[in-house]
Amino acid sequence: MNPRRRSLLRRIFFCLVTCLAALLWSQPLLAQNDYTWDQIKARFEAANPTLKADAINVQEVKAEEITANLRPNPQFAFSQDGTQIAPHNGTWTPLSGTYVVPTLSYLHERDHKRELRLQSAQEGTQIASSQHEDLERNLLFNLRLAFIQTLQAKAIVDLAHQELDYYDKIIDISRTRFASGDLAQIDLDRIELQRVQYESDLQAAEVNLRTAKIQLLELLNDKTPVGQFDVQGSFGFSDQLDPLGAFHQIALDNRPDLKAALESIQQANTNHKLAIANGSTDPTFSGWYTWNSSNNNPNATQTLGASISIPLRIFDRNQGEKQRTLLDIDRNQQLADATQTQVFSDVDSAYAQVNSNLILLRPYKNKYLAQALRVRDTVTYAWQHGGASLMDFLNAQSNYRGIQTTYLQLIGSYLMAADQLNLAVGHEVIQ
Repeated sequence: MNPRRRSLLRRIFFCLVTCLAALLWSQPLLAQNDYTWDQIKARFEAANPTLKADAINVQEVKAEEITANLRPNPQFAFSQDGTQIAPHNGTWTPLSGTYVVPTLSYLHERDHKRELRLQSAQEGTQIASSQHEDLERNLLFNLRLAFIQTLQAKAIVDLAHQELDYYDKIIDISRTRFASGDLAQIDLDRIELQRVQYESDLQAAEVNLRTAKIQLLELLNDKTPVGQFDVQGSFGFSDQLDPLGAFHQIALDNRPDLKAALESIQQANTNHKLAIANGSTDPTFSGWYTWNSSNNNPNATQTLGASISIPLRIFDRNQGEKQRTLLDIDRNQQLADATQTQVFSDVDSAYAQVNSNLILLRPYKNKYLAQALRVRDTVTYAWQHGGASLMDFLNAQSNYRGIQTTYLQLIGSYLMAADQLNLAVGHEVIQ
């Protein structure tokens, strides 16, 4: 091949490779999606299979209202008789004496049986809806916990990065002092060895963050890669807490399991009324038409008839069901009382936990954080100028890191306790 042509081909190939590399490099990387709590909650409600399956169950219960509201079907009967099967006086006329009787009958339900069945079915739908809300309440509690744990892990990772960056600056200053003869080799080695702890803290924090994201994605039934998934939200606390009585009232108004218990009492009363109604007598009305009737009236070739059938409820008056439904009213009342007691107990326990965390957090926010920062900076300055020992300097660094980490853990505990209080009252009163 001509050397000039070969050189031209090489240049073209090089240009193509360069353009392709530039094109690939210019392609945007897969963006990381940051979700707020409201977005996480909406995705959960739309995708969680357990929640969706229970929603279908509510629809199935509601479909029973159609069955409960159905009227009894009318009954149709057709009969014929009198057909001649042998000759009479040498003449065989089989249809001359045949008569046919079509009959229509209908059972009439008394004492509002159908209306009571429909009312009981509608109350059953209300109970199923309240139980669905209670399932959602418990599932959202677990989701919120995973969300809080992710926020806490992110905060600890940020703190670990800050601490490592700050300590790297200390190492740079120490190396400068060592180069100028102001620091011994053994002290520099001890300072540099201490960096291992900061690196270990950062790695542990990053692993915890990844684990928290995986758990959150599992609850969302989401297959998004962990590296493309993130959450955002305020990781802090509110210093104000309403009185306990306010949370009691919110719980009484919002707890779906308490609503379901109260609705069960209403359904039990309706079922008792239905049992009494089912003990009443339902007559059956019948009417029929007869063609070519067999009677002594030669002109009555076509006749109409009617009847009413009334069962005599002498022995079976639905006594057992009346007694059972009456007892069921008291049983559901007792269950409702127990549920209300449990509601107050849940609120009291969660409220005490939130208040306890606030008692611990207030001095950290108002005093301990600033004190730890002041002690660290003061001891660091004194150590750099020969006014403090290396041990004092390392202890000050460790104490500051411990105070900061404990503060973040307390905020996480507060948010988890707040989530428990939200669960107890059945409403997001603290976010």
